[in-house]
Amino acid sequence: MSGAIQTELWADACERLRNRLGSDSFTRFFDGARLEACDEGRALITVPSDFQQWWIESNLLDELRNAVSCDGLSREVRLQVAGAGAQNGGALPTPHQAPAAEKPVVTRNTSVERYRRRVVEAGLKPEYVFGSFVIGTNNRFAQAAAMSVAKAPGDNYNPLFLHGGVGLGKTHLMQAIGHKLLRREKRVRVLYLPGEQFANEFIEAIRRNSLTPFRERYRRADVLLLDDVQFLAGKERSQEEFFHTFNALLDGQKQIVLTSDRPANEIKNLEPRLVSRFEWGLTAELQPPDEETRVAILRKKAEEWGVSVGDEVVHFIAGGIRNNIRRLEGALTRLATYASLSGEKITGGLCERLLRDFLQEEKRSVISIDSIQRRVAEHYDVRLADMASKRRPAHIAFPRQVAMYLARKMTPASLAEIGESFGGRDHGTVLHACKRVEERMQGDSALRLGIARLQDELSRG
Repeated sequence: MSGAIQTELWADACERLRNRLGSDSFTRFFDGARLEACDEGRALITVPSDFQQWWIESNLLDELRNAVSCDGLSREVRLQVAGAGAQNGGALPTPHQAPAAEKPVVTRNTSVERYRRRVVEAGLKPEYVFGSFVIGTNNRFAQAAAMSVAKAPGDNYNPLFLHGGVGLGKTHLMQAIGHKLLRREKRVRVLYLPGEQFANEFIEAIRRNSLTPFRERYRRADVLLLDDVQFLAGKERSQEEFFHTFNALLDGQKQIVLTSDRPANEIKNLEPRLVSRFEWGLTAELQPPDEETRVAILRKKAEEWGVSVGDEVVHFIAGGIRNNIRRLEGALTRLATYASLSGEKITGGLCERLLRDFLQEEKRSVISIDSIQRRVAEHYDVRLADMASKRRPAHIAFPRQVAMYLARKMTPASLAEIGESFGGRDHGTVLHACKRVEERMQGDSALRLGIARLQDELSRG
């Protein structure tokens, strides 16, 4: 294939991949990839790193194969790290006889290929390893506990229960345990899945009358990693099934690692016997990272992705996004993509424009019903406990109504969830409170200003 045709084919393939995956994912995983050689049945593509080769082969090989077949010819794809095949001048080996120089490479990579297959079978993401986890004061204890479990599964801290808000690294630490064990132990059976998947598979097993293979799949695991266990709440039969799975694994001295967005005893509609078992081992909390840790995370990711980002930009992102590491990384990805496509230098002003939605979402996410109750209680000089009490004196009842009104306006919580947070009140009580506050605001400018000031204070954290 001529150089011009090959260049055009690769440009079309990249456009297909970008449309299929989105610009952020395309840039992250195909940045630096090149079509080195191509004929009617095969394509050789080079990438800058082992990580990119591994990720693409594990997750995106079908998409890549379809993309390089965009001219109507079906091609098999071979990936290699740039420079690894320099002795062949980038030529495609014939399908009948591989060059002798490549034979040691195949032998040397057999264990790597086996490991990659096991990672996929376990349900793990390639990037969630201990080496890519940035340690700070907010997660040091949880990281140390995870490392200890990885060194002696079934012996130390069983189960390990990790909890914290969204995007703080619970899944990363959980999967890092699995990676470390797969690298060290040839026969260990690691299984990762979200709690919602466990419940869905259990329901499907009942429907298909195939509970025995379902149970064997989970109870034969040496290490079970169950993410977002709060999704089992309220699902009585799924909880019953997991209770027996939990007992079977612990009786066999198998390791269990669980994550949740809150402590086990705060998960509503979770059976007490499960709460008790979740608290048998070690519980570790992950908190939002401090600014120093956020800066370290951004610099590490920028280095991994080969992105040049100035200190001003790093500190701008770290200062504006405080409570979610995934959102932090997403902001960096957007800036890097824009810089790559536009050729513009990223400045503070451009950051503010490009990341406006990230920053707005960050403000919304930090406002909780609890923070509203605390601020309103301080403002009206009542006890925090009065927000959920049954007492009805006017000097308590109206501040409580104001807090309900703000909770409805400033959080995504449902009326039922708001009522539950205010002493188990029903949704009708919440609606009445909101209506009452709105009516009084119409004729009381001082009240309007006071509530506006409360909203502003809560928005600014």
